[in-house]
Amino acid sequence: MIELVIDQRRKDLGGFEVGRVLPYAKRRMVGPFVFFDHMGPVDMPAGIPKTVDVRPHPHIGISTLTYLFDGEITHRDSLGVQQDIRPAEVNWMTAGSGVTHSERFERARMEGLRLEGIQAWVALPNGQEEIDPSFQHVVPGDLPTWIENGVKGRLVAGETMGMKAGVSTFSPLHYMHLELEPGARFQTPTDHAESAVYVVQGLVEIDDGRPVGHGQMAVLSKGSPSVIHALQPTTIMVLGGEPVGERFIEWNFVSSSQDRIEQAKADWRAGRMKLPDMDDQEFIPLPPDRTPPPPPMS
Repeated sequence: MIELVIDQRRKDLGGFEVGRVLPYAKRRMVGPFVFFDHMGPVDMPAGIPKTVDVRPHPHIGISTLTYLFDGEITHRDSLGVQQDIRPAEVNWMTAGSGVTHSERFERARMEGLRLEGIQAWVALPNGQEEIDPSFQHVVPGDLPTWIENGVKGRLVAGETMGMKAGVSTFSPLHYMHLELEPGARFQTPTDHAESAVYVVQGLVEIDDGRPVGHGQMAVLSKGSPSVIHALQPTTIMVLGGEPVGERFIEWNFVSSSQDRIEQAKADWRAGRMKLPDMDDQEFIPLPPDRTPPPPPMS
């Protein structure tokens, strides 16, 4: 059954829009998923200005998970990694004690392309928020796939339904990309305490016939499976996992401690966080402080 439906909120990032789903006032997290942005779809013409790029910026306390349906993004980080990400691949960057990175649209600038994808942030569990930063690029061959009864599926991260993706996660979770033919049905897994369904495109009914369409996330009731019924060709993401406890989030920083976030802000403001090796000529300044600090999320 559906507990809550969240509509994406359009956010202008200075060159293209994203649909922000998490965090949401009435549901800040789903399992360890603390942030969920639907990028595009947007047609980027050749010659787009560099102002469209996401300049170097910092993170702590999370892993970022970038997954594309169309297009290409060039990732550079302070670990010395430069990696292009393309459709059906996974960029999994663990910030831990602190990392900086940029996201550039260099192929679009040269050739023009259509961009669409999801960026999610996965909060690190207690005791591992300050682990050393790391980066994984996972190719489609390391992501389990299946086709059954009108459902084409890929396990993007985590473990469920007897499958495990080739991504080193830090807490129990599942994250799936499903393409459903009209009339196809899929029963959501119950491996983990919390789960949700996000409709990238198309239209589904869930359990009691409630429609959920493009740009909406249905947060599911705990403990029982839900049946997703596609009413038209539909693409969905199924996500879930075990809660990791309350988290504060401010700008790009996530932590169980507000003091730790204040320290990260001070470090970025003072230039104490190393910029990406191959992209160190500019950065995004720290936004003005909020008053009062945001409440913790759970």
